Amino acid sequence: MQEPIIAQPYIVPQVDDITFAPVDEGSESAIFRRIQERFREQFEKAFPDKLSPKAVIIVPSLTLDQEILSKVKGVVHYEERLLCLLMLLRMPRTHVIYLTSTTIDPAIIDYYLHLLPGITGYHALQRLTLLSCYDASPRALTEKILERPRLIERIKKSIPEGCSAHMACFNVTHLERSLAIQLDVPIFGCDPDLLHLGSKSSSRKVFRECGLLVPEGFEDLVTAEDIIGALAKLKRKIPGLRRAVVKINDGFSGEGNGIFSFGNTQPPTSGDWEKWIGEHFREQLKIVADDLTFEAFLAKYQELGGIVEAFVEGDIKESPSVQCRIDPDGECRVVSTHDQLLGGESGQVFLGAYFPAQEEYAIAIGRMGKVVAENLRAKGVLGRFAIDFISEKEGGTWKHYAIEINLRKGGTTHPLLMLQFLTAGNYDPDQGQYYTANGQVRYYFSSDNVKSEAYIGLTPHDLIDIAMMNDLHYDGTDQEGVIFHLIGALSQFGKLGVICIGKTAERARQFYDQIIAVLDKEGKKMH
Repeated sequence: MQEPIIAQPYIVPQVDDITFAPVDEGSESAIFRRIQERFREQFEKAFPDKLSPKAVIIVPSLTLDQEILSKVKGVVHYEERLLCLLMLLRMPRTHVIYLTSTTIDPAIIDYYLHLLPGITGYHALQRLTLLSCYDASPRALTEKILERPRLIERIKKSIPEGCSAHMACFNVTHLERSLAIQLDVPIFGCDPDLLHLGSKSSSRKVFRECGLLVPEGFEDLVTAEDIIGALAKLKRKIPGLRRAVVKINDGFSGEGNGIFSFGNTQPPTSGDWEKWIGEHFREQLKIVADDLTFEAFLAKYQELGGIVEAFVEGDIKESPSVQCRIDPDGECRVVSTHDQLLGGESGQVFLGAYFPAQEEYAIAIGRMGKVVAENLRAKGVLGRFAIDFISEKEGGTWKHYAIEINLRKGGTTHPLLMLQFLTAGNYDPDQGQYYTANGQVRYYFSSDNVKSEAYIGLTPHDLIDIAMMNDLHYDGTDQEGVIFHLIGALSQFGKLGVICIGKTAERARQFYDQIIAVLDKEGKKMH
């Protein structure tokens, strides 16, 4: 097993030593930081006490680049992924306020409340407030909330008197910060002034500070000329290079990437790679996102900046990730490892994940993740984030290339949270295994991309009926089975998500295969 490559040790400052750049005391940044200072006490006193009166305001807004986001089918229903946080209602004095762009079918809410261990659905429902913007436009949910002052007042009134309150968000930008200030509640997430640390360019710099391997490449690029020059330098440095990845700084799930192919091109007779790449740039650059044109990709790249790095080919290759959490008390935790399933024509689009990552390297990448977490904590980062790797096996040894930092919740967050809520367990990074409260090992396979045109027309009610009739549900007694999410996207887009939990990795995959077989069969009946 390969040990992580660590640079010379550096002193990680204590949490009280972290300082931000000075700002105007009346600015949003300063006001937000004062609100955030209250969160540490709330975390230390209220969080551990299951009977402490708490209110969690869940804002599952995907506040990301809207042009790239609009290419994701059924994206408004991705707000349902954080319905896993309804499991917080298992604490009998906890209130949940859940906001969405459009209303959620009551059958979906009932489906989640039925999973609650030790709490009746009626009791939970008394402590759940669902608020909607009634706005299906392809914009960030938080933006819609901020446009509705009466809705903000309803959120405030939904917080019971005497409850400590905080916001839980998919990601935190200046929009979420503005909402937190209007509500006067802290956020369990990263200060927006630090979001640049999660860009593709900054990720490479942080990884180098931590002594981790990164693919050969260049960051802080802006123009098409920058990209062409970087591609030429890469090709001269690695003559056998066949492909390179061109990444927009704030792209996600591979949707902000392009693959440039050199193929088996012989060196130009003039030796001028810049000229050859410039002449073939458009035809050789394959944009990953569907319907994102070459011109739109370059315009977005120039707006946000980006990187170019060598494509890691590898005959034996995996795409693991490490999920970490930095708590308000300064504790850095490795909360999971996954092997990501990537697909699409370019092999760059996130489709799903196996949990935990392979035994051969789960512990090693966890240690690397811990070093990155300590580095980011020293910079002031708070909350959940993930680190993506590309790992290739050479002669029986794994080489792990750190690829990017995602300072937000992601595709591996909600499956892990659901498993933890249902089994009261935790991932042990020193063992590379997940253990339930009674010490049993569990695995899962999860996907946000179970989709087929044959599924279009199946309503949430149909799905739940199909699940019950075919025994496709989670069994709390055995702590195994299937949980569905993204249910609202099924009827219109033929798309949904699943979490398949098993006592073995093979059993988790069997549940998934069973789901696909049943849904395909039911889909054919309709068409």
